[in-house]
Amino acid sequence: MGDDRESGPSVPEGRAPWERPLSSIRQNGEHRPRSERPSTPDQDSPPQPGDSGRLGKRSPRNADTVSVAELVDKMSRSGSSRRVSTERPEAEEPTEIIAPITDSTPPPSRAVPPTPPHAVPEPVGAPTSDRPALTRLAMSRVRRRRRLRMVGRSLVSLIAILSVALTGVVWGYLRNTDQGFLQVAALDPDSTDVVDAAGQYGDETYLIVGTDTRTGASGEVGAGTVADAEGARSDTVMLVNIPADRSRVVAVSFPRDLDVTRPECEQFDNDTNTYTGEMFPEAYGDKLNATYALGGPKCLVKTIQKISGLRIGHFVGMDFAGFESMVDEVGGVEVCTAQPLIDYELGDVLPNPGTQRIDGRTALNYVRARNVESEGNGDYGRIKRQQRFLSSLLRSALSNKVLLDPGKLNGFVNAFTSDTFVENVKTQDLVTLGRSLQNVDAGAVTFLTIPTTGTNDYGNEIPNDDAIGAIFQAIIDDDPLPGEERAEPVTPESSAPPAAPDAPLLAVEPGTVSLQVSNASDIAGMAQTASDELATYGFQILTVGNFSGSAAQTVVRYSQDQEAAAATVASAIPGAAIELAPSLNNVVEVVLGSNYPGYTQSPTAFGTAIDATQVEGTTESAPLPEDLSFTNAADDTCA
Repeated sequence: MGDDRESGPSVPEGRAPWERPLSSIRQNGEHRPRSERPSTPDQDSPPQPGDSGRLGKRSPRNADTVSVAELVDKMSRSGSSRRVSTERPEAEEPTEIIAPITDSTPPPSRAVPPTPPHAVPEPVGAPTSDRPALTRLAMSRVRRRRRLRMVGRSLVSLIAILSVALTGVVWGYLRNTDQGFLQVAALDPDSTDVVDAAGQYGDETYLIVGTDTRTGASGEVGAGTVADAEGARSDTVMLVNIPADRSRVVAVSFPRDLDVTRPECEQFDNDTNTYTGEMFPEAYGDKLNATYALGGPKCLVKTIQKISGLRIGHFVGMDFAGFESMVDEVGGVEVCTAQPLIDYELGDVLPNPGTQRIDGRTALNYVRARNVESEGNGDYGRIKRQQRFLSSLLRSALSNKVLLDPGKLNGFVNAFTSDTFVENVKTQDLVTLGRSLQNVDAGAVTFLTIPTTGTNDYGNEIPNDDAIGAIFQAIIDDDPLPGEERAEPVTPESSAPPAAPDAPLLAVEPGTVSLQVSNASDIAGMAQTASDELATYGFQILTVGNFSGSAAQTVVRYSQDQEAAAATVASAIPGAAIELAPSLNNVVEVVLGSNYPGYTQSPTAFGTAIDATQVEGTTESAPLPEDLSFTNAADDTCA
């Protein structure tokens, strides 16, 4: 009697009471709900009565008997519509099915569904329907991304620290290098001898001087002693111009015996590189090297600036010892001579002809020798050798034998800074200048020699003033020079239609025009008077000076995009015409000719059409002499 019905499956151990039917709790029921969900045994739950036996007779399940899950399901359908994800991580295949649970859950204040044992914690209050539980693979990817972010942040921090450190190292190196320069007063930035300053805008001009001094280390390199020659003289003088577009380099050599007019100068003490305060008056018929011996760098800069009209912005001086040291640091320089080089004073400089690499001591004698019987031209043969030597040195540098050898480059820089005396020369400026010249071929580097017409009774070389003026005007105007092999500039093709040729010029505001006023007439002080009057109309006056030559016509010179500005200026000067001068960049130049009436007038009002007279070639200087001596740095022929 008793137990005559088939018993159902036993309830799994450790199942929470609220997951079993209410009747099972009261009667240890033998039948489990048909849709019961498998659960994981709870090892921490105490054993429940009836897990291993029955409490009494099992009663049939009433229709109103429901499980907690079913109750929650019913409450969910009628309660809140909030949806909460009940997805769980992948687990073993279920063996039984429990009653379905909808996606909605009741408000937390009424009932909370059971939390799966391995569920991923969700942020408080954040809806979970849009954020499914992460798999192990997803969690691994999240952790990996976090690690990569941490590594990335570390790398950025490291790079920042290294950048600051390297910047400090470079800055420290440049500062220490600059401190190696011996500073000396040399430049004359306010000189009235500068010609066509507007045409030199953006140019870099260096005066490089090799001094003949027998003191200190220079007396130990075979050049003689103080007993042979006291003081210091300018043994080599080169004026180097680099135009604003960095398309070429022009170096002009001055003979040491050039006849010059020495300006008023202050006495220079070569031993201390200072000026004594004693003044010497202007003098005619001096040799160029004597000018340096008396007044030092300042006097030489004034003299060269007056001859050339170029604005000298940098000075570099070097003695015999410095020259020898730099040549040795680069591993010597290759030279070629067609016949032995023998000097009456220095002896056998190069006993054998042909191509050979020479060290610093031999190189010093090579560029100093001026009594070579086979040449027979004194200082000019020496200048030619100096130009060839520097050309070879330049070709060597451009071939990366020095620039890409850290040891040679560092040694050269150290020798340069320790054996030179300079003004307005810094390592960073030289590096920047060098970078801007990276695309300049050796063929675009030209060495010229100041032309002369013979010697006077004192042995001074008489300068050819017209030819000299033509040379430096060609440099200012960036005109082609003899022997120059400069690459043709690449002009980008424009797809825009050309402007109408008959479009009228409209006057601009005077305050937007920067002016250079130059005097090309025979009346002194005219440029200053005219510039003062033009300034009253609002024109911005940059510089006032003299033009390199004379002119009958007063012209206003301008670059390609400054035609309207030039026409506006010309409207203020009776009888003035306008002339295209591409080298002027953004500066407009007034060249006062002999037809200038001596007064100005109010310029055309802003926005009004102007009818300006266009002229060409009115300010051209004398042509370059056909017998001009030059050396191209790309020429490696043996001579």
